[in-house]
Amino acid sequence: MANVFKNELASCTDDSATIAYTAGASTTAILIGCNLSNTGAADIAVDVAMGNKYIIKGVTIPVGSALSVLEGKIVVETGQALVVVSDSATGDCDVIVSMLEQS
Repeated sequence: MANVFKNELASCTDDSATIAYTAGASTTAILIGCNLSNTGAADIAVDVAMGNKYIIKGVTIPVGSALSVLEGKIVVETGQALVVVSDSATGDCDVIVSMLEQS
């Protein structure tokens, strides 16, 4: 079984769901970090979810600020996705997800 540390980068470009990470075929990942950064000119509210379960919902990130979403570890199994949604029509949210993939 191979263990690989990885980062995935994403940017919300509108107020629809942005897939920040999806565990590939025959892969289990342990999320070890998920950081969100407000890159816009106004406060934004964000949701981070896996499937239909929220990790955070409606949390405000002030202009020029960042938020670390995880305080523990979350296991992502094959095909599961981590999704980020910003309430801003222009997105204004950069996402960095760090994980250990096992395949």
